[in-house]
Amino acid sequence: MEVQGRIKVIGDTQTFGSNGFRKREVVVTTEEQYPQHLSIEFIQDKTDLLNNYQVGQQVKIGINLRGREWVNPQGETKYFNSIQGWRIETVQSEPMNENMPPVPPAEAFEPAGDLNEDEHDDLPF
Repeated sequence: MEVQGRIKVIGDTQTFGSNGFRKREVVVTTEEQYPQHLSIEFIQDKTDLLNNYQVGQQVKIGINLRGREWVNPQGETKYFNSIQGWRIETVQSEPMNENMPPVPPAEAFEPAGDLNEDEHDDLPF
């Protein structure tokens, strides 16, 4: 799956536990009728993928949805979801191609005057 939007926040890399588990979060705001602020986490070596990005950049992020089950000390089962990023790339807005000439208005074309309406048309519709 992919998420596309503009970077709102890039967090610092956090390290947890004695084994050095690393996590870094980025918040991306989607650009749609109802924009969503999605927190996406990058873990371990993927945290370094965010080094070359800045707040305000338009990006596309490859994601996986992750879910966990946890039983609290009272015996209640809880479920948690996370969005985990594994790829990120810049999305370029499409610039106008300056080498293409502008399309002339319809008035610039001459109407075809030699049409024979009695000719049989072999089109099936």
